[in-house]
Amino acid sequence: MTQTTLPRIDVPRIDVPLTTITFPEIALRVRDAHKLRGYFGNVFQEHSPLLHNHFEIEGAAEPRYRYAYPLVQYKVLGRVPTLVGMGEAAGLLVELFLKINHLDIEGRGYPVLSKHISHQQAVIGLSDDLHSYRFDTLWLGLNQKNFGEYKNAAAEDQPTILKRTLTANILTVCEAAGLNLTKEQRIMVKLNPTEPTVTKFKNVSFLGFGGTFTTNALLPDHLGLGKSVARGFGSIVTI
Repeated sequence: MTQTTLPRIDVPRIDVPLTTITFPEIALRVRDAHKLRGYFGNVFQEHSPLLHNHFEIEGAAEPRYRYAYPLVQYKVLGRVPTLVGMGEAAGLLVELFLKINHLDIEGRGYPVLSKHISHQQAVIGLSDDLHSYRFDTLWLGLNQKNFGEYKNAAAEDQPTILKRTLTANILTVCEAAGLNLTKEQRIMVKLNPTEPTVTKFKNVSFLGFGGTFTTNALLPDHLGLGKSVARGFGSIVTI
């Protein structure tokens, strides 16, 4: 009798530069994250479109937006202003670190008396083990298309929609890191969301979730999942 040996599927993962800058002596509100993004986008707009996620086009009346996963993310975590840069943006934040000596949030000036920087090679990809994470800020998982699907679905079907959405969000991070998974290299997710919370941004209402999830994916702390991650939403931390 011939024994059949299944082919071994390598666990795909990639090392990605990740830079985190914090300003521990400045206290802001979570909802101030988009103001933080606006400030740095204006101050450093000549350096790179990665800082504000749009390109200025010569002769064009309006900028062209960069719709890819934001490589620079602005957050307020535990009231601490935080900048996270991944990939090519990680080096950019290191370069600009020494130039940051002042913040201006809606006309109020904050002198930067101290700032911390962490630069590392983070691992993104799949794992042979399961890992658990918590949403540190609200996860805006639903876009215009699947919001309607979620709202109209039966209560027992809504968790499946959220799980599918979170899986797609993780896949987006992997692709942004330069890791393209095959059909055999599946992302597995078990999501334990909180009850939905309605949050407003620019007078538009969004449905946000907290909670935890377990997955076979390796993800760096403080990276964002879902919509509006450049403005601090969907930040995760390992538990």
